[in-house]
Amino acid sequence: MNLSSFINLFDFEAHARSVLPADAWGYVSSGAADEITVRENRAAFDEIALRFRVLVGVEQRDLSTEMLGSRLGFPVLIAPTGFHQLIHSDGEIGTAKAAAAAGALMVVSTMSNATMEQIRASVTGPMWFQLYVYKDRGITRTLVERAVAAGFNAIQVTVDLPVLGRREADIRNCFGLPPHLRVANLEGAGFDILSAPKADSGIASYTTRMLDDSLTWKDIEWLRSLSKVPILVKGVVRGDDAVAAIEHGAQGIVVSNHGGRQLDTAIATMRALPEVIDAVAGRVPVIVDGGVRRGTDIVKALAMGAKAVQIGRPVLWALAAGGREGVLRLLELLKLEFDLAMALCGCTSAQNVSADLLV
Repeated sequence: MNLSSFINLFDFEAHARSVLPADAWGYVSSGAADEITVRENRAAFDEIALRFRVLVGVEQRDLSTEMLGSRLGFPVLIAPTGFHQLIHSDGEIGTAKAAAAAGALMVVSTMSNATMEQIRASVTGPMWFQLYVYKDRGITRTLVERAVAAGFNAIQVTVDLPVLGRREADIRNCFGLPPHLRVANLEGAGFDILSAPKADSGIASYTTRMLDDSLTWKDIEWLRSLSKVPILVKGVVRGDDAVAAIEHGAQGIVVSNHGGRQLDTAIATMRALPEVIDAVAGRVPVIVDGGVRRGTDIVKALAMGAKAVQIGRPVLWALAAGGREGVLRLLELLKLEFDLAMALCGCTSAQNVSADLLV
């Protein structure tokens, strides 16, 4: 594959759609129900205009940012997405190496096909772990202990999935993992197999069996008690929930609607972001995901008060195009676009992108 022919993130999407089997493409691309929130996440970025500055001298630009003690080359995180080996044999380790090379930060999913230890050992830079809270709290505790022991710098706990959204593509395709792939982080617990059912979705039945729908804010306090590693709460779209997260020990907020894969017609994340930023009032960093596809999207998120953005689906598209090298090409393109947008907006540092750029 000639990766130089890919000149933006949408090129990767078109390629992935053309080469992935129907069940894998459905897993990667689909959202809940009518996928209104999937579309609105993207539309919310497009509706924001940039009021750029001129004649400010932008010959020197610093794209880097600091996030909970780690320095990133540019303010982009790889959102936690499962089953990278379903898309390409390079899998999560390939994604991790690409992220490190590009100066991004990978958030490793609980649902990875390689173990968290294998992924963490593949690079030396900062890396975070994403956590689901299981009905068996012993499993949850063990995952946290393993993440700390492996050297993960923070933990994102996903809170917007008490039950699984109705993802109709996965139901139609009876989605499950092929026999040679496992949910590697749960092998010791005996929950590593996510087979395709005869009807419905393997992910739906797995979620019903495993994940805890009784989760409350007290459980965030419990997670904080397990280690000194920072905890971020992922799946917040309300100011009052952001305040509650901080009051119960969260050291970061991820404004997210699970990429439109949970509650359809949920608010777009960029429309939810201002309320969350106001409520947080600078006490902890805020990250936003959902629909990020262009360098200008990053500028808009930073101008609105976010510390960084996360990207999910595009990483899987890039894996389909070329494994590790595909992901690296995608991140380099996004970084190039962000640098260009910074220059054309009259910004010299990612640290001081200001709200007066937005219309």
